[in-house]
Amino acid sequence: MSVKILIIDDESAIREVLSASLKDDGYEVEVARDGLRGLDQISQFQPDIVLLDIWMPGEIDGLEVLKRAKSKSSKTQFIIMSGHGTIETAVKATKLEAWDFVEKPLSMDKISILIKNILNFQSEQREKQSLLNRLRKNIALIGESEEMVTLKKLIARVAPTNSWVLITGDNGTGKELVAQNIHYLSRRASKAFVDVNCAAIPKDLIESELFGYEKGAFTGADRTKRGKFDLANGGTLFLDEIGDMSLEAQAKVLRILQEQSFTRVGGVESIKVDVRVIAATNKDLKLEIENGNFREDLYYRLNVIPFKVPSLKDRIGDITALVKHFSEQFSRESGFREKLISDEAYSVMTNYSWPGNVRELKNFIERLYILTPSDFIDVHDLKFAGLSLETDSVLGMTNVDFREARALFEKEFILQKITENNGNISKTAESIGLERSYLHRKIKTFGIEI
Repeated sequence: MSVKILIIDDESAIREVLSASLKDDGYEVEVARDGLRGLDQISQFQPDIVLLDIWMPGEIDGLEVLKRAKSKSSKTQFIIMSGHGTIETAVKATKLEAWDFVEKPLSMDKISILIKNILNFQSEQREKQSLLNRLRKNIALIGESEEMVTLKKLIARVAPTNSWVLITGDNGTGKELVAQNIHYLSRRASKAFVDVNCAAIPKDLIESELFGYEKGAFTGADRTKRGKFDLANGGTLFLDEIGDMSLEAQAKVLRILQEQSFTRVGGVESIKVDVRVIAATNKDLKLEIENGNFREDLYYRLNVIPFKVPSLKDRIGDITALVKHFSEQFSRESGFREKLISDEAYSVMTNYSWPGNVRELKNFIERLYILTPSDFIDVHDLKFAGLSLETDSVLGMTNVDFREARALFEKEFILQKITENNGNISKTAESIGLERSYLHRKIKTFGIEI
C-alpha cells in the first residue's frame, strides 16, 4: 500500500530535498508552501504523514495548521520541523498531538527513523482495529425481535459512557455477551475485559483474587500477583454471578467500588484504578436483599443502568436466525460441511421451550451436527440428537417402561439409518452391523414403511 507524505514548508530548497529523498524511498509525496495551501492538501491528498514547518509567512503558522487538522482527523500523524526550536514550542506541538519535533538543519536519517516508527504504529493500530471488528462480529447479538432491538439500542446508548451496569436474566440468556458488547463498543475497547465468576471464589480468597498480593504476604506467596481490579485498569471488570458472592466479600468489593483504589494483600501502597464495572446475576437481588443475602448499598452502587436480557421463550421469532447463526459458526470453526435443515425441523425447534435458553440451543446445534452424518437435518434427527418433544419424544419419555423406551429408540435409529442410505436395506444392514433378514423383521415389527 502506497504511503502518502505531505511536506508543508515555505522554503523551496527544503521542499525539494525532502521530496526527492522521500520519493527515492518509495513514498508518494506532495508539497505545499504555506499553511492554507497545506490545509487544502491535507483535505484533498489525505496524507498518512505530514512534515510541517512551524514558522511560515501567511495567515496561519504550523501550530494553527496542526490544530485545525487534528480537530478533523486523528489518523494523520505530524512531524513538526523548525529552525528556531524552543521547549515551549515543542510542548505546544506535543499537546496538539504531534508525533515528534525535529530541529533544522534536518537529518534525513532521523526523519527516516521517525517515518518508520509512525508506519509501524499505524500498522499496529490497523491490526488492532481489524481484530476489534472481527471480535465485534463474533460477539454480535443475533435476532431482530422487538426485545432484542430494544436491548441493542440500549447497549448503543450506554456503551460510550462510563456508567456502571447491572445485567439480569435467566441462565443461558447471554448476559456475558451483553457485557462484552458494552465493553467492545466503548472507548475502553482496546483495554482489558476481565471477567470474575463471583460464585467460584471462596470468601477467604476474595481479597487476593480481586486485589492481588505482594511477595511474602503469606506462605506460598513467592511472587507479587496482580489482582483482577489491577488487570482491568483502564478497561472493564465483569462481575458475573454477583448474587452468589458472600456478604463478607460484598463488603470488600463495595469499599473498592466506592474508593476506586485498593491495597494488595501484604502491601502498604494504595493503588488507584480506573475501572468500569459491569455486574450480572440470574437472581432477583431485591428479594435477596429482603432475605438478608445481598447488601442494599452494593445493589444501588451497581445498579446505575439496569439491563434485562430476555429469555429465549420471550423471543421465539429469533430462534430461526439463531439456529442459522450457530449452524454457520459450528460449520466454519469445526470444518463440518454446512447442513440443510428442513422447514419441519425449524418449526419443531421454534416451538420447543428451550429452558436452557440460547446456551442450550447453541449446544444442541453442535450436538446435532456431530450426531447427524448426512448433510440434511430433519425432525427425526432432532429427536435422535436428544431434543425432548412433547409428542412422540424419544428422550423425553415419562410414561413408558424400559422395554417400550428401547423399542422407540430402535425405531428412530433404524428410520434414520434407512434415510441415510436412501432406502437401501442391504446397505443399511451392513452399516449398522445387522443381518439383512433380522433388519427386515425389525422393520416389520415397527411398521416402518419403505
